Amino acid sequence: MSFAYLTIAQIKKRLKDKEFSARELVEYYLNKIETENPELNAFISIDREGALRSADEVDQKIARGETLRELEGIPCAIKDLLLVKDHQATAGSRILADYIAPYDAEVVQRLKNAGAIILGKNNCDEFAMGSSNETSAFGPVKNPWNQDYVPGGSSGGSAAAVAADQCVFSIGTDTGGSIRQPASFCGVVGFKPTYGRVSRNGVIAMTSSLDQVGPITKNVEDSAEVFRVIAGEDPLDATTVNLPLPSLAELAHNVKGLKIGLPKEYFNLGSSAEAEQVVAKAVKTFKSWGAEIKEVSLPRTTYALAAYYVLMPAEVSSNLARYDGIRFGKRVPEAKDLEEIYRLTRGQGFGKEVKRRLLIGAYVLSAGQKDAYYAQARKVQQVLAADYAKVFQEVDILLSPTTPGPAFKLGENLTDPLTMYLADIFTVSANIAGLCAISVPAELSESGLPLGLQFIGPAFDEEKILRAAYHYQTSRSFPNLGEIKN
Repeated sequence: MSFAYLTIAQIKKRLKDKEFSARELVEYYLNKIETENPELNAFISIDREGALRSADEVDQKIARGETLRELEGIPCAIKDLLLVKDHQATAGSRILADYIAPYDAEVVQRLKNAGAIILGKNNCDEFAMGSSNETSAFGPVKNPWNQDYVPGGSSGGSAAAVAADQCVFSIGTDTGGSIRQPASFCGVVGFKPTYGRVSRNGVIAMTSSLDQVGPITKNVEDSAEVFRVIAGEDPLDATTVNLPLPSLAELAHNVKGLKIGLPKEYFNLGSSAEAEQVVAKAVKTFKSWGAEIKEVSLPRTTYALAAYYVLMPAEVSSNLARYDGIRFGKRVPEAKDLEEIYRLTRGQGFGKEVKRRLLIGAYVLSAGQKDAYYAQARKVQQVLAADYAKVFQEVDILLSPTTPGPAFKLGENLTDPLTMYLADIFTVSANIAGLCAISVPAELSESGLPLGLQFIGPAFDEEKILRAAYHYQTSRSFPNLGEIKN
């Protein structure tokens, strides 16, 4: 019996029909991880004993004829930026290499309450700072479609693990595209809910005003189902809201009359001909279904990336101040005094990209520069949010490429941070403006690497982008990696 590339719905049915046991399913994924991970490097840690124990509990419930919970028996993985009680929580950094989480992140607790089986923790860029998953202290993750290429970042381990079928879904985080960009590079679905939809309690913070947790899955339906489990108000995260969530049944509602905007400025931001062709084909498809297509203008879009790379490092410099060898983080034992503890611990514990952003953040918040940089970036953020609010009075959702092109080679942009940052040019605006967005696999490039299509929606209106993405994906014949290899 093949377990390859099963969706949540397929697993639920086959467990119920006793076509296989939860233990057999979990053993399939654990064996795949243990065989493939030495090369792919998508996992930092694996919880074999705990996963098998959870699987046996599911099998016992099935044997007793009990009803399974929403995600009971579904094997998943967690980006190593979220706390899982009694397990490593490294954030991809040397400074937290030995840190053991004392409690579960709210999202992890909700997954456990729903019966999901956690296989392990996914590799990621250090403290989520990176667009290629090459900054991790535990080595780079490789793109399973072609291991000479990056999987994207910072949730590259999560996207690679789902694409390689090492888990059914993974939980990632998205600060400027860190779910959607790697999902595009790896040919899977990456969903960033609206800021405030999902609790950040127990997530190792990069930027408190931009970070958002979301699922990386094999299809849109799975993303919607995981979203319904992890979303909702949390009293320990004051930014969360108590609003109705879209039902799975709403995905199937037709898109006739849906107003889709094409931001003309997005197509002047350096996208490849292949990426633009993906959008052009999607436009034809939606027109054939009766959707309305309209060109719209977001005149300040060109400033989004610049504003992001002021706001983000400013918050990084604040959030990472706690890693000093005293409150958090590994302490360098040879330090002689307090100043040396700080200097050596942070100097040896942080990688180059983290140090770069810390320095930029400290500079833009400094007494002589704060008004010129940070305050101006906040004004740009407000103007951008106003631009999007105005556009969403004209259209329901926006359509764009997810990335300028397919994945680039390992090491290609590592010494050129400005080129690396441009990989997020189509994704950062959704975070800056507090919107929801989803990337869906669209086409294979001439090089045989995936290209993604992005749907962006107004704040807390996830239903429309999920519905559009669902219809688009079900109309495609995008192959999974197993089909390509076979």
